[in-house]
Amino acid sequence: MDFSKHAFFEGKILPLSEAKIGIATHGFLYGTSVFGGMRAYWNQEKGKLFLFRPFDHFRRLINSGKMMAMQSPYDEEGFIQLTLDLLKTDNWKQDIYLRPTLYKADMGIGVKLHDLRDEFCMFVIPFEKYVKNDTDAHLTVSSWRRIDDNVIPARGKVAGGYANSALIKTDANRAGFDEALVLDNNGHVSEGSAMNIFMVRDGLLVTPPVTDNILEGITRRSVIELAKKELGLEVVERSIDRTEVFIAEEMFMTGTAAQIVAVTKIDHRPVGSGVMGNITTKLRSLFDDVVRAKNPKFNHWNVEVK
Repeated sequence: MDFSKHAFFEGKILPLSEAKIGIATHGFLYGTSVFGGMRAYWNQEKGKLFLFRPFDHFRRLINSGKMMAMQSPYDEEGFIQLTLDLLKTDNWKQDIYLRPTLYKADMGIGVKLHDLRDEFCMFVIPFEKYVKNDTDAHLTVSSWRRIDDNVIPARGKVAGGYANSALIKTDANRAGFDEALVLDNNGHVSEGSAMNIFMVRDGLLVTPPVTDNILEGITRRSVIELAKKELGLEVVERSIDRTEVFIAEEMFMTGTAAQIVAVTKIDHRPVGSGVMGNITTKLRSLFDDVVRAKNPKFNHWNVEVK
């Protein structure tokens, strides 16, 4: 995988090879870091690169930091400006993925969050599909449970919490599945290994609420708005039982890296007719236009890299 030539590291843009932390850094030893996943999309017709909803992404990063007793060095606008500066440095002309991270930067042994220095870094990589089989994904229900908000903040992107996601994803892939559905401690469907979920039942678009230990996804929020405003769908946020997914008419997963992934089979049972459904197809097309600044109604979500 190719990385950017430059990174933003502890207050300045510098060559990626110089952006390094020590092996005794607290964020590395204890997972005391929070991160964001953000995308920028290349519009070939306009010859321009557009950041998708950066204010929302950085607001969530700041809030994730608050849960981990972190003081952010920038506000949302400050983060956006340094991101634009970084992207202009390498003059990207393709779809890319950005990884901003706040972390406990002091070195030493000791489990705590207080009295530690907080720092920020960010690097960029070209886009690759998160789920290769994104129009025909086959899922299994994981034996691992989703982390609970009283264990590790589920609504925050806390690095240490993603050990849970790694266990889920690896077991699913090694068993021959593209992804997994994860249940919360109440037995309700929470999300995928690192994606929010939606299902269509009786013409309604249903997704778990933010109180069912899900990440408060920005793609999830975008899809809800597109479904309501552009497709006229009623969206219901409620708990989903495990067996409901076997009788859903459609199902898909959403995330910044994954975008919209159509689910066509769960534990060898077809979802609906076993092919990507009409609503999922329309939302995928809508979303692709929106993120590339091709839909004027939603241009306020895009920030041009000038």
